[in-house]
Amino acid sequence: MRALHKKGQFDWLVNQNFDIFCLQETKSHPEQLSTEIREVPGYEAYFDHSKLKKGYSGVAIYTKIKPEKVEYGLGIPRFDEEGRLLVMYFKNFVLLTGYFPNGGGGPDRLAYKLDFYKHFLDFVNKLVKKGHNVVFCGDVNTAHTEIDLARPKANEKNTGFLPIERAWVDQVEENGFKDAFRLLYPNKKESYTYWDMKTFARERNVGWRIDYFFVNKKIKDKVVDVKHLDNIFGSDHCPLVLTINL
Repeated sequence: MRALHKKGQFDWLVNQNFDIFCLQETKSHPEQLSTEIREVPGYEAYFDHSKLKKGYSGVAIYTKIKPEKVEYGLGIPRFDEEGRLLVMYFKNFVLLTGYFPNGGGGPDRLAYKLDFYKHFLDFVNKLVKKGHNVVFCGDVNTAHTEIDLARPKANEKNTGFLPIERAWVDQVEENGFKDAFRLLYPNKKESYTYWDMKTFARERNVGWRIDYFFVNKKIKDKVVDVKHLDNIFGSDHCPLVLTINL
């Protein structure tokens, strides 16, 4: 997030005049951020950060619409200490933004990711059962189907495209949550949200679609558009824009 500000990309984000914008992998404690970042005119800002170490994980939400309630994390210490989730309650819906675990680095981290997935799905299911409409977004760190990454065959045994990870996205949809991008563009190929910077993959569009907006079934018809702003640089991910009438 601090690097984004130095590059001038944070100014671009603010100047787009979005009602709400969400950031993942901010790698910042709030006290590390300048006043210019923490106090943006017209917005209320909320941050969750890693309690384990600085420069790791973290999420943020800036909103023009005052939330009725804000929660930090899932209420499970082993997940919440990494600062991966903000939950914001508005009049007509609940918004969640998450930086989901990567799953790389060995079997323990993959197990951690899958456990996070399980408890997250339980959490959003409970929100719907309570009568809330739900929008959740962020870096899910898994490409769902073969058209969601440039080289599916080469990545079948790599985290981010393992069958067990993809099965969780199936489960999300089976539980009534809809991938907003695929609602509108079910067969669109070569539309990605992440590219490896070390191999200059963006120039060749060798990417992955691992960032999403999901909505619960009741409000799926309220989705107007989802855009991947792949011409906007400053990160190894590109911004996504959801337009929805709630």
